[in-house]
Amino acid sequence: MKSKPSKKKSSPALKNGLPGPEVHGLRELPGLQVDGYSLQLRDKDGFVGDQASQTAFRELLERWRKRRRKEGRDPLGLSHSRNLSKKELDHALQAKKASEAADVMHGAIEEFAEELAYVIQRFTRQPSWQKVERIVIGGGFPESDVGERAILQASAILEEMGVHVQLGRLSHNVDDGGLIGWVHLTPPEMLKGHDAILAVDIGGTNIRCGIVKTRHRKARDFSLAKVVRRVKWRHADDDPNRGSIVEHIAEMLEDMVRYSERKKIRLAPFIGIGCPGLIRRDGSISRGAQNLPGDWESDAFHLPSEVWRRMPMIGSGPTLVLMHNDAVVQGLSELPFMREVKHWGVLTIGTGLGNASFTNLP
Repeated sequence: MKSKPSKKKSSPALKNGLPGPEVHGLRELPGLQVDGYSLQLRDKDGFVGDQASQTAFRELLERWRKRRRKEGRDPLGLSHSRNLSKKELDHALQAKKASEAADVMHGAIEEFAEELAYVIQRFTRQPSWQKVERIVIGGGFPESDVGERAILQASAILEEMGVHVQLGRLSHNVDDGGLIGWVHLTPPEMLKGHDAILAVDIGGTNIRCGIVKTRHRKARDFSLAKVVRRVKWRHADDDPNRGSIVEHIAEMLEDMVRYSERKKIRLAPFIGIGCPGLIRRDGSISRGAQNLPGDWESDAFHLPSEVWRRMPMIGSGPTLVLMHNDAVVQGLSELPFMREVKHWGVLTIGTGLGNASFTNLP
């Protein structure tokens, strides 16, 4: 189903039906300031953050396995580490008695924890991160036992290094944080008379699309916001180009609209898209989208407009499509639970390492 353009006039938030200028990637929100995001630090080995991604962990694990292969049998089998599921890795780690597989896992986890602690130390030396008191860890890695153990070890290492910062996990399901955060970025006037919004979370491996019920009548701080339907596409398995990704995103959104109509969920005419990289205020991407297939930083590519052309109307109103950095959006999902901390940050450990830092304002 493709939404058809309407003859109704556009709202003031739109210009010629398309998202107006200077509305994407906002840094100042009511009671909150985004101090920085998509921070890219370099050392002799390249981008510092790349050393603490899920990709980096699997490369570390593969190196540990290669050492064992030289001595004899690989305790984790024949599959390359990048192809092992989180369930398989957790199973190797959870062996009831000492085993070669568990030894390899522990070695890789300890080395990765050291890398993660080093990255966090480097971040906290930057102006936008210097005052950070608490860091929420999101992304696909922390949901596994392997990831949780690595984070606990990194926390202990940071204390030994004299970096006093708390590490914690997302309050929401790891697949939901990058969707729920959009309730804090939706123009309040668009929520009146509506139950929910549409949100998209684009990652280097997966794309998630969902319906987020704001539940703002029950909790004005959006602490009860909830994803009521979500689909996930592991695009990395399909090796798509940029155009087919845009097409698939539109199809996922259209399916959500049909579902909402069947369930009588009143959707606001709004779509929020979280995407890796530094998002300009006009909705284009200046840098940091290197883990996505194709050139997402091209001056000729504008994702919000591409999505809007497929879905110019939701319900009876013209659609507003906004884009922001995916780590910022995931961090915003934690906003109601961070009120007692003035300076805080988020790291998303996925295909790459997303990052954002915030200051709560009076």
